[in-house]
Amino acid sequence: MRDLIMVSESAKTHFWQGNQACAEAAIAAGCRFFAGYPITPASEIAEIMSLKLPKIGGIYIQMEDEIAAISAIIGAAWGGALSMTATSGPGFSLMQENIGYAVMTETPCVIVDVQRGGPSTGQATKAAQGDLMQARWGTHGDHEMIVLAPSSSQETYELTIRAFELSERLRHPVIILSDEIVAHSREKVIIETSSKVQRRFASLNEPHFGGVDSNNRAIMPKFGDGHNLLVTGSTHDDTGFRRTSDSETHDKLIRRITSKILNARSLLDDYIISGPETAEWGIISFGSTSRSVDELMITEANVKSLRLRTLWPFPDDVVRKFGNQVEKILVPELNLGQLSREVLRVVKDSVVVVPLNKIGGGRMIEPNELVEAMEQS
Repeated sequence: MRDLIMVSESAKTHFWQGNQACAEAAIAAGCRFFAGYPITPASEIAEIMSLKLPKIGGIYIQMEDEIAAISAIIGAAWGGALSMTATSGPGFSLMQENIGYAVMTETPCVIVDVQRGGPSTGQATKAAQGDLMQARWGTHGDHEMIVLAPSSSQETYELTIRAFELSERLRHPVIILSDEIVAHSREKVIIETSSKVQRRFASLNEPHFGGVDSNNRAIMPKFGDGHNLLVTGSTHDDTGFRRTSDSETHDKLIRRITSKILNARSLLDDYIISGPETAEWGIISFGSTSRSVDELMITEANVKSLRLRTLWPFPDDVVRKFGNQVEKILVPELNLGQLSREVLRVVKDSVVVVPLNKIGGGRMIEPNELVEAMEQS
């Protein structure tokens, strides 16, 4: 569980949209390469990066489409840069094959998905939370994903920096799952002084894949440093050479790149619990829906809240323990039940799970709707 942030006298206060907080945080973290394609409701991130990156020695490229954008940030990462792209549902769908490539080649990069109504073009200007499962399972094959979900401009800033930290530490792509409400809500953002995220570059005698330093931080070679590099999405050994017919090499590789994420749960789990120790009702939420839950918690005494800031890997142990502390669980989300399916998988029959779903028109789930759902169940 994340500790509360203490505000120092040197903290700076801004009034930012979530998308602006994302761009500012990326630059503060050390991101110096952004490639993207304009798409509502994520376009402000690209616009801000296009204005600011050239002034600090960074590179901004508007690509011909989202496939090219994800390809470009993967290439930039191997060139030594901290890189990011931002998109929404249709563009996120186009990126999936190369997100899998980034997983397989252990390429650190940050992908922002500002969710909107779908499928297909859907409702381009309206909020939704329908990409939860795609963020986890969008690319094929056995793999793990790291997915963070902010609920405010403040959390967008914090979690964007955290995304770069996790991506570099574990050498893995990280997805920030925002939505139109979070992206376009303009609110106070308090910034503490923070240092840039540092990459640990491999020396010439260290392995290109699978190497870690004394702090268990992944190391990565860089093109131009004298390495004899081969980077392939095919099955490969620790030097990068293809071993596509070797079943043992493939088994070892896939188990290693998945276990490094699963074994980092203590680092990745990020959630906020509020309310009494035990309660009649528990509410599990993420993203913009959590804003209504937080408002409800001001007046409701017998309700306990679990707000997930890391969605994947899914915090099974946290949800299971939470389920043991309440009689019923309400799961509100702006889709037809993607989070509630995961909650049901974890708690099984030990506690009643009540989905509360709303889609279309970007309509938020209001606090009174939370109350009504609990009263009727």
